[in-house]
Amino acid sequence: MSSRDLSGTGIADFDAVRLSVASAEDVMSWSYGEVTKPETINYRTQKPERDGLFCERIFGPVKDINPHDVKLKGVRSREAAVDKNGELVTKSIVRRERMGHISLAVPVAHIWFMRGTPSAMALLLGLTVRSLERIAYFASYVILEVNAAERDKALSDAEAEYEAAKAAVRQRFEKAATQKDADVKALAAEQSKELEELSAAYQQQRSQLESLEVCGLLGETEHRNLPAEYRSLIKVGMGGEALSTLLKKIDLKKLVDSLSQEAESAKGQRKKKLIKRLKVLEGMMRAGIKPESMCISVLPVIPPDLRPMVQLTGGRFATSDLNDLYRRVINRNNRLKKLIELNAPEVIRRNEMRMLQEAVDALIDNSAARGGRAVSATGGRRRLKSLSDMLKGKQGRFRQNLLGKRVDYSGRSVIVAGPDLKINQCGLPKAMALELFKPFVIAYLLEREYAHNIRSATRLIDSGEAVVYDALDEVIRDKYVLLNRAPTLHRLGIQAFQPKLIEGKAIQLHPLVTTGFNADFDGDQMAVHLPLSDQAQDEAKQLMSATRNLLKPSDGSPIINLTQDIVLGCYYLTYAKPSAQVKQPKTFGSVAEAIYAFDRGLIKLQTPIRLPAKGQLRQTTLGRVFFNEVLPEDFPYVEDVMGKKRLSAVMRQIFDQYDQEQTGAIVDEIKHLAFEYATSAAISTSVADYFDVEEVDGIIEEADQRAKQISDQYEQGLVTDEERYALTVETWRSVDGKVMELLEERLKREDTSVAVMVDSGARGTLSNIKLAAAYIGVMVDASGKEIELPIRSSYRKGLTPLEAFSATRGSRKGLIDTALKTADSGYLTRRLVDVGQDVFTVKGESEDDGFAILRNETETTMIDFQDRLYGRYSAEDVSGYVKRGELITQEIAEAISADSSIDSVRIMSVLSCRNLRGVPQKSYGIDMATGRLVEPAQPIGVIAAQSVGEPGTQLTLNTFHSSGVAGDDITQGLPRVD
Repeated sequence: MSSRDLSGTGIADFDAVRLSVASAEDVMSWSYGEVTKPETINYRTQKPERDGLFCERIFGPVKDINPHDVKLKGVRSREAAVDKNGELVTKSIVRRERMGHISLAVPVAHIWFMRGTPSAMALLLGLTVRSLERIAYFASYVILEVNAAERDKALSDAEAEYEAAKAAVRQRFEKAATQKDADVKALAAEQSKELEELSAAYQQQRSQLESLEVCGLLGETEHRNLPAEYRSLIKVGMGGEALSTLLKKIDLKKLVDSLSQEAESAKGQRKKKLIKRLKVLEGMMRAGIKPESMCISVLPVIPPDLRPMVQLTGGRFATSDLNDLYRRVINRNNRLKKLIELNAPEVIRRNEMRMLQEAVDALIDNSAARGGRAVSATGGRRRLKSLSDMLKGKQGRFRQNLLGKRVDYSGRSVIVAGPDLKINQCGLPKAMALELFKPFVIAYLLEREYAHNIRSATRLIDSGEAVVYDALDEVIRDKYVLLNRAPTLHRLGIQAFQPKLIEGKAIQLHPLVTTGFNADFDGDQMAVHLPLSDQAQDEAKQLMSATRNLLKPSDGSPIINLTQDIVLGCYYLTYAKPSAQVKQPKTFGSVAEAIYAFDRGLIKLQTPIRLPAKGQLRQTTLGRVFFNEVLPEDFPYVEDVMGKKRLSAVMRQIFDQYDQEQTGAIVDEIKHLAFEYATSAAISTSVADYFDVEEVDGIIEEADQRAKQISDQYEQGLVTDEERYALTVETWRSVDGKVMELLEERLKREDTSVAVMVDSGARGTLSNIKLAAAYIGVMVDASGKEIELPIRSSYRKGLTPLEAFSATRGSRKGLIDTALKTADSGYLTRRLVDVGQDVFTVKGESEDDGFAILRNETETTMIDFQDRLYGRYSAEDVSGYVKRGELITQEIAEAISADSSIDSVRIMSVLSCRNLRGVPQKSYGIDMATGRLVEPAQPIGVIAAQSVGEPGTQLTLNTFHSSGVAGDDITQGLPRVD
């Protein structure tokens, strides 16, 4: 905000904002006039009504006015707005700043202080929230004053009466007992009964008198049944007025002193409650807040341009919900004032006061959560947006307008794979690129004099001349754009790419960067943003480029996973049949000779051959030679079948040996090669590829017999129902294991396309084949409990109606979990970021005694000893391996892990460092995203929050786990974070 005052409002540059409770005097000092009418705009003149919600006299002129206008002289000038000094206001912008007020006929309780958690009003008065609500909504009376002297007198009179009555009863019975033929026993029993009745009546009278305390509650019936003489001892009230009276009577200083003394001697829950009350009271004392300010007697009316009314085509008006809510308050307030003037019966006035309280509640907070009935728009479908709704949540003033950035120059489209792109490129449709880079294209056209002004340059662009696209090509050279896919769960959800112009309307994305975005090409959409300034472009290139973000910030694993077609292509290229290795392979003098033989059809890619490669004669295949050619010169020759695991190991080696730019280029080369040969392989699959496993029927038959035995044992009373259920499920679970072993054996012998896909790790697993070809097994119901009746068919054979019905429940559970839990995990991420956002790394030495990493914790943490040590700085000398303050590299970590004599190592850690400001670099260790020592000023708190939140959300999204087939439901094993 600029340091100059904004149009006389006194708002200057500020460092902090403090919120406080506004008193009636504060509201009056902000106000420029009272709003007394609920009208907004006159339907004939289209001008604001005087004293209405849009009054020009209160809020300022609708259009800028000329102060020298003759029409403003005399009577007309009284209609015009003036400032606090009596000067005429001429600018319409003041309608965003000038406030009005509504003087309420009676004070009403502010819903935030009454219903908030914790309720400030309840703590001040020492009442419960429920009691406060009963008072505010006219369900109970509250005692405002008690004539203590009169009450004490009434108590002593009652006691004297009781004693006199007791004496009279005793005297009467003593007299009766002296008479002739008197039954003393019966008389004694009667006397005792009468004395008990007297005592009960006295106790009731006493407790009734003693309960007449200030802030005590009396129900309608209780108050009516109170004897007239007791009613004269007290003054009672109801509604906001009564609460306001009680709050006015509070002397904060005295109350704090008495509660402090009480808290010193109190214990347990009582002490906790008193401390809670003291906290609120002391805070109010320090801030100079008057308790009665928690009730509203003067309601502020926010400026009209913050709750606008817009005319639509056809003469109708669209208005902000706040106008409706204010209108309700004004109508009820005016009606109540009239009723008070007319001296209407108490019951009618009370009802109107309650309605006024509800109207003000709805204006301030109209959420259903506040307990009352939420006010809906006309038609009753949509809940009106109150002042609280304007502020809170994702669409509220803070997150949407103050923290949210509105960006110009952005686009959005569906993504498709761009297999020809480099890793730092994305394909941008020409029409989208032209719109994004329009200002730059216009500047280029003006500079080269293709156009003489902006208007003619725009016309040239709209006509789609060839020169425009030449200009666009020039402009986008070396520029970066940002791509983002929602939900952005971690920093890899936004990355920078160099745009490459393409035809069509879809954005092309490099297939290998999809993991970071968690994107796939089934209709996902992505947004494109253009960093405008040179500085922003440099940041995008240096920090956000896809080639600089190849490792996950959470654990340092490569984000670029070679999967599916790429794995298939590499597997096909490097595959060699084991039996073929035995024959005498042909020898070639060079790779060129081998390629010539391949082109003539003399050898295949998988045929074993001998030829010189990387300086020595090797027995290999031509496919493996092609694969090694795309690897760097100094990289060792890879003589293996490239399944998914082996390919990942090679990739890890490349990541460790070369920088990120080189790695990106190597990955691109592997991708091109793999796509080419995956296409040549032309692998497809059909139902025939899913072979029958004859032995499965025998295994199922055996399990059936076992299940029958268990059932018989249950009927004989040898096992309980729980044991029968557990044993039956276990029997069918064991079938799974046996079938999987069978399939593994069979796959080794098979040469079908399905076997190739599973063996390479390109697509599918053994369990997928089990479902498709052999047997589905135990399913789970909606609560995650296993159904003891398994599905014996496979998808290839088809399911019986009963089996299909049994399968549906688990499938639905997966879908429902995904829908319900994603929002929760997203909220968790926000809260974690909130906690960790101010934790940064700093330069300087670390005051760190270290944190012991124990070898025997491996089982509980499920992380290897060496992985916990790698990338940390040692806080102690580890004999023969590392000194204090030195980095534990991968090699050192592996060596320590292999040495069984070392049970624990102390490492520097964020948890053990004692620095007051920030976390020293060595206490954090290496930055997982770069593999080097973390830089100073890195927001490690946010990185940690995203590293927890992102997989958490993915877990909930992946609950489809094999459509309800019994397995481990990961989401159920996680503790709930509230």
